[in-house]
Amino acid sequence: MRRPTNSTWRRATMIAVTVVCLAYAPIAMTELWPYASPGAPALGERVMGRVVSPHYVTDALAGRIAPYRHSLVPMIVHSVLGGALMLLGPAQLLTAARRRTRLHRTLGVVFAVTVYVSMAGAGIYLARTAPKDAFSGPAFWIVLATLLVGTVMSVTFGILAAVGGLPDLHQRWMLLCYGFLLTAPLLRLEWGFLPRLLPGLTMEQINQVAIMHLGSVVAFGALIASRARDRRTTVEGVSGSWAPLPVLVVAQLAGVVALLWIGRSFVDFGATGRRLLGAYLLPYAVSYAVTAVNARRAGRQGRLWAREEWRLHLTALCLAPVLSVGAAPVFQRALGLDRLTALSAGVAIGCGLLAFAATTVVSLRVMYGRELLKRTALAAPIPTPRLSTPVAQGRP
Repeated sequence: MRRPTNSTWRRATMIAVTVVCLAYAPIAMTELWPYASPGAPALGERVMGRVVSPHYVTDALAGRIAPYRHSLVPMIVHSVLGGALMLLGPAQLLTAARRRTRLHRTLGVVFAVTVYVSMAGAGIYLARTAPKDAFSGPAFWIVLATLLVGTVMSVTFGILAAVGGLPDLHQRWMLLCYGFLLTAPLLRLEWGFLPRLLPGLTMEQINQVAIMHLGSVVAFGALIASRARDRRTTVEGVSGSWAPLPVLVVAQLAGVVALLWIGRSFVDFGATGRRLLGAYLLPYAVSYAVTAVNARRAGRQGRLWAREEWRLHLTALCLAPVLSVGAAPVFQRALGLDRLTALSAGVAIGCGLLAFAATTVVSLRVMYGRELLKRTALAAPIPTPRLSTPVAQGRP
């Protein structure tokens, strides 16, 4: 039996993502209509009622009515356009892979405008709703706000990279942007899957479990996709490393200390804390292992640019728990949250924020290298043409 090649895995992943997006698009577009018109068809409710139970869906709907009441129109705009983005994303990936440049640019403009308008609808809901009054509580509100900012900034940096003639960076930012958008269908998958794995939990409790790892999963997926599409061994102007071994060792040590603090803090809250800790640690460990192995393998194979990008993301991943440890007390004091909620919020946003930071550093790395090339070219002496000496003519 032949071992699957990289192209086979890429094709299979593309098909899987497309299927998820196409399936979720009608669910997103109809999800909030029953709030505006009771009895209106909602595909997601029907599916969830059959997969889990009608009682589970009824309780979830009851918990969302009050938070959405004052922002129903913006949220409907957000969900309908979110469904449209699920269709535009695979179309953009396909046009990029097929090198349909003109169509890709046209759809890219539509995609960017749709992101801005959809996120504006979500932003109105978040601005009108206090964290303590939000659906699934303050930690969920904080994660939604972080995703909103990350999505808007990612698509903005992607546009700037495209305008600046940096297609490699444009690709990275847009993949990260779409990764953030994919948290919506992935969360719905967890609404159907986790009640079977953890029976008896409400949708609010399922959301608390899901946010522990969704940021890590989508950011890791965006990194894998970026590396799969970039086959360069080196990048012009990029030499050495911004994440040398001493920096990586310090980041890993700091990450271990922070993880121990996070683990001890969650364990203090009994079964609930252990459940949240497990939901965080397992995806984190997988992301760390895959990133570390790929960084080492790229170094052994002499693929210096691949090693550098893997190392930068590995350093950011190690520092994510450090950020979480620092964010938890800030949330607790600034928003008046209890210790468990503040801890959950801090842990939930760590990997996503640091993945965004790592993509920023990768972008700066490439731009700095190209700037060095320009300066070197300008500083190089311009060779002066040598004047030919006239040949002496002999006397007659």
